[in-house]
Amino acid sequence: MNESFEKAVEEVKILKERPGYGVLGDIYGLYKQATVGDVNIDRPGFFDLAGRGKWDAWQRRKGLGKDEAMVAYIKLVEELKIKYGI
Repeated sequence: MNESFEKAVEEVKILKERPGYGVLGDIYGLYKQATVGDVNIDRPGFFDLAGRGKWDAWQRRKGLGKDEAMVAYIKLVEELKIKYGI
């Protein structure tokens, strides 16, 4: 599965269109959960809007196992490839 995950990580970078912020948050949250596990840092400060958005997206995946997060990430990237092309 790691090979499929690594392939998905590379493919998401070359989509023909950039997904919206909500989808980008899903991508980020699943990636961090798959590679690190549950969020392990404090939530960024009030003025770091991008950092807070990323932290929130990762936090929403709390409790999801690394393998489950990899599968969900791969599935999401496959859907995005169909929608946006590579």
